[in-house]
Amino acid sequence: MTVTRRRFATDALAAAGMLASAAPRRAGAVIILDSTWRAEGGFRAHMALADQPQFASVIALSSDDGQVWGSASGTWLGNLRGRARILTAAHVFNRTGTADDYVYRAPDGTAMQGTDIVFHPLYNWNNDERAGYDFAIVQLDGPIEDAGPPPAFYGGNREDGQRIVMVGWGSRGIGSIGQKPNYYIEPGKAAATNKIDEVMDAVRPPPKGGDAGNWLGVTLRRESEGAERLDGILGSGDSGGSAWLRTEGGGWAVCGVNANGSGDTYGSHSWFARVSGVRDWLAAAVPGLRFVT
Repeated sequence: MTVTRRRFATDALAAAGMLASAAPRRAGAVIILDSTWRAEGGFRAHMALADQPQFASVIALSSDDGQVWGSASGTWLGNLRGRARILTAAHVFNRTGTADDYVYRAPDGTAMQGTDIVFHPLYNWNNDERAGYDFAIVQLDGPIEDAGPPPAFYGGNREDGQRIVMVGWGSRGIGSIGQKPNYYIEPGKAAATNKIDEVMDAVRPPPKGGDAGNWLGVTLRRESEGAERLDGILGSGDSGGSAWLRTEGGGWAVCGVNANGSGDTYGSHSWFARVSGVRDWLAAAVPGLRFVT
């Protein structure tokens, strides 16, 4: 459905560690169906989905100089003048954060440094109001050459009802319990599918003290409620990773950035900053991006 207004469940977000704040939160990977977890003996199917070549551009960030990866996630946009550009969420940085708050791991394992950062001008570090503008673009100290071709970006307006794949790094969980450290046995990125059931268009001009829109939402449902085998939602820190959909031409395109959520069990929601609503800003920040519908 398309909605025009909603409020985030801030108590649940804080409990799950996903609330945007003055300090970065640890990234988490996906929360999946209990039935799939039992059938697969873990997260193997979700890790295999994340490892498909079209998602090679989703990389891990570390806030402790590479001792632990998965503090946040990002997506390689391409190289501009010999420097990689990474799309991530603004809220994983402080309001006065800098690109070197993290190190960034290329697909071949190389740890790269951030040298510059640009935040979306409408983001205000309050995801009750501006989750739809939770974007940051980081410049790295060199190119990334092993992530396949630069990804396409969705520039249309038909996200409602589309199935997406969300990809990220970090902790994991199942719908009945939520995320727990014991689920993170094998490190690596993981992915989940889901159907977009909420869309809010951008509100212009953005209201003061209200939701400015420009987001996409999904809900974690049980199989008995229509969920598919690999469905899930974001954990406590897929923050900055990306949501992808299939285009009319059959290819994959980034349609959102992992931004927020209401919890980590059945019935909870995840929200994504909507790429199609900031197409002009993205194109100006990183010339040469490819948009598709």
